[in-house]
Amino acid sequence: MRPVPRPEEKTIHLQRTPVEGSCEECGESTLSEYPVLSEGGWWTVVKCQSCLHSVSRTKGPLFGSLEPVTNLIVGKR
Repeated sequence: MRPVPRPEEKTIHLQRTPVEGSCEECGESTLSEYPVLSEGGWWTVVKCQSCLHSVSRTKGPLFGSLEPVTNLIVGKR
């Protein structure tokens, strides 16, 4: 097994996708969509970036951004 090189980044950065609309709690128009690991697994959420109010929450992929090797093998058939 090959060793995995140590990441050069000192912090993890998640790309958040801006969403149109405004927060129903504070009225700000700073909504973003991104994956979150919470109770029950991975969720795709839309949150206000000012007050962190959850505007929506839908079930995400079972393993988040990880792609199981079995999916890669099965997909090549």
